[in-house]
Amino acid sequence: MNMSYKRAWYLVDTLNGYFQEPLVVSSKGGRAGGGASLTDTGRAVLEGYRRIQEKTETSIGPELSQLARMGANAQK
Repeated sequence: MNMSYKRAWYLVDTLNGYFQEPLVVSSKGGRAGGGASLTDTGRAVLEGYRRIQEKTETSIGPELSQLARMGANAQK
């Protein structure tokens, strides 16, 4: 994701604070190893986001392609 661990957890904490229920829960390390996992709410938010992303890409795909061809880094 090209970001620091600290930045990633800051974003997770921000999202957890925004929603009525946490999206991600963590468990401390130790013999079990600890870690983090999505909650049911987190899964629902992620699925909703992916549906929005797919609809957006479908509806504006041609315009994005045209802009990309016009971009400064486009191959000529």
